[in-house]
Amino acid sequence: MAEERQISPSRIPRPSGAGPAVAAAPLSPKEVFAMLRRHVWLTISMTVLGFVAGGAAWYLLLMYFPQYNARTFIRVLPPVEKDPMTIPSAQVQKDIQYGYRVSMANLITQQSTLQRLIDRDKIQQTEWFKGFGKIRDKRIQKAFKTLRRKFGASAQRDGEFIVLSMTCSDRIEAALIVNEMVDLFLASQGATKKEEIARKLAGLIEQQDSLQRDLDRAEAALADVRAATGLTDLERPTGRYLRHTIELRLDDLELEQNTMTLELRQVEADIKNLEELATGPINEQIAHQIETDPVMVVLAQRLAFLESELAGVLTKFGENHRVVRQTQELVEEIRQERALRKAEIAEQTRQSNLKDGQNRLVVLQERYVELEKLRQEVEAKKRDLDLARVQYEQRTAIRDERKEMLDEVKGQIEKLKIMHDDPETPKVQFVGYAPEPLGVSSPRWEFYFPGGTVLGLLSGIGLAFLIELLNDLVRTPGDVARFLRIRLLAVVPDAAEDAQVRGIDHCWIVRKAPYSVISESYRRLRTNLKLSDSGESLKTLLVSSGSGGDGKTSVAVNLATTFVAEDKRVLLIDTNFWRPRLHSIFSRPQVEQEADEGSEFGLSTLLTGLCGYREIIRPSGIEGFDVIDSGPLPPNPAELLGGPQMKQLVKHQREIYDYVVIDGPPLLLVSAAKILAKLVDGTVLVFNAGSTRRGAAVRTIRDLRDVNAEIAGCVLFAVKAMKGGYFTAEFRSYQEYQKLQLAHSI
Repeated sequence: MAEERQISPSRIPRPSGAGPAVAAAPLSPKEVFAMLRRHVWLTISMTVLGFVAGGAAWYLLLMYFPQYNARTFIRVLPPVEKDPMTIPSAQVQKDIQYGYRVSMANLITQQSTLQRLIDRDKIQQTEWFKGFGKIRDKRIQKAFKTLRRKFGASAQRDGEFIVLSMTCSDRIEAALIVNEMVDLFLASQGATKKEEIARKLAGLIEQQDSLQRDLDRAEAALADVRAATGLTDLERPTGRYLRHTIELRLDDLELEQNTMTLELRQVEADIKNLEELATGPINEQIAHQIETDPVMVVLAQRLAFLESELAGVLTKFGENHRVVRQTQELVEEIRQERALRKAEIAEQTRQSNLKDGQNRLVVLQERYVELEKLRQEVEAKKRDLDLARVQYEQRTAIRDERKEMLDEVKGQIEKLKIMHDDPETPKVQFVGYAPEPLGVSSPRWEFYFPGGTVLGLLSGIGLAFLIELLNDLVRTPGDVARFLRIRLLAVVPDAAEDAQVRGIDHCWIVRKAPYSVISESYRRLRTNLKLSDSGESLKTLLVSSGSGGDGKTSVAVNLATTFVAEDKRVLLIDTNFWRPRLHSIFSRPQVEQEADEGSEFGLSTLLTGLCGYREIIRPSGIEGFDVIDSGPLPPNPAELLGGPQMKQLVKHQREIYDYVVIDGPPLLLVSAAKILAKLVDGTVLVFNAGSTRRGAAVRTIRDLRDVNAEIAGCVLFAVKAMKGGYFTAEFRSYQEYQKLQLAHSI
């Protein structure tokens, strides 16, 4: 089994510092189960006791203190103000509705509501209220505290109700208290909502009167603007072509002025051209006008006639004829006359055109000045119109705003009037009164019997753990590994657990009961010592413990016996001057009558120089096994054990014997044990599972490490079988194995 296996030395690290770490490792599930197994009857007893106690409590409470729970519901509507003028469509989220129900439940259980409930006459006439004493103030205080504990109001998450409940010893009064709270809360909520609506109505009516006065003042201000400007059509038209006559007149004047400006520019350009034409050549227009002049037409006809006549006479008479010359003179006169007429007509026409242009320019300029005056007059009227319109629009905006606000306030007033008379306004509705409960709500056997059983079971488990945790003995290999952090060389069972060693001295178990489990434990100790890291060099061993009576002498004798069984020569030295044992265990035949008083020669006589090695070393009665008794108690044992004689003895005997085992004094009681630990190759510590405390074991290990002594490991001595695994199964398995072995040997 895992608990019975010894801990390998290589798996137990040696902690640094003066002493070993003692921090406890967590318990494994198997160890916890083993602890519970060891106290199974305690756990069962506490469980049965809890079951009985739970049943007794249920019966007594049922007989003398029954409790009845009365319940009813209040419906809570969604927390939105419904518009009575429209059909509701929006849905409120479930979380918001639940939060509103929670707030309503909190209102029910708040202090003021509970106090008003206590003040009601029906509540004060109940036996429940009268049972709180005769002093009124204290009675009210106790009743309030009881309501805080017994009266409940909880909101349903998925429903639309608040659950009201009351628990008391009278079923009728439980229902009465719940119903009184229903009436109180519904009435208070209805009154509160109506008062709130009435306050809103009063405020809105006052606001309506104020808005009406503002509207009247705005209308009067509009009339003042119309009267001051003399204009009645001050509203800005919204259509594209709907404009005021002043604006239209101004547009016409500006358009006409622009047209006239263009004409002026054109006339000025024409005059400039006419001035250039008056001094320049005749243009086509004037030439055409000259040709169409009647005089010029007649002269042209005469000239054409004379030229044709001249051509005829030239042909008939020649160039020097008198008729020809006369005709030529007439032609020349007509040509000159035409030239003069042409120049006269051209000059008259150009001057006339220039004069007409100048006159037209003057007329246009005079007209432009008149248009500018008209435009300025109309523009001034336009500015007055704009200013009047701005003032009118400002006052109109104020009037429209007040009118809109007034209409809105009137609509809200109508809504509040409807809501004031609406039964759904308080947001809480009556569902029904709480009926009288038919059965008790407390005590319930379904709770008390299982609850008592569970509490008993937990108490038993808690006591088991408490007993285990308060026990600080080094009882198991797990304790060694968890708290001491030292090599565990062997676990020696308690002799009372092994029937094969009954009646045998503990020091002779290996010799007289070689097939017992305890003998096998000592052989395991020998094997682990030999297989340890320094096993080859462990020829001198000190066997010691923290206190006396831990079993170190039994371990030392049996360990030496196991070495002898391997044909090794062993010397066992008793250094415990204060309580020697070896002289009684290995008594000399000739001095049996003095066995209780110690030997005549021993270690003390050697260390004081009174004898030599031959006088103190004696046979034990086992071949290869010699013993040195402690001898008489010297006055200075610590100094003797730390002297050179002791060191020389160990060194000398180490060369003669295969193993030298020293049975030392307790480390925590005698300082000489530390000196001996420095003289040997290793120290084997013995911890008694029935008496060694964890603190004592830790101090023992720390003392050895403080002097840098080599610790070979420890032996857990007198370990008792426990429920949970220690040695119970090993005893059985080992005995069956021995029976099979003996049967085959026969």
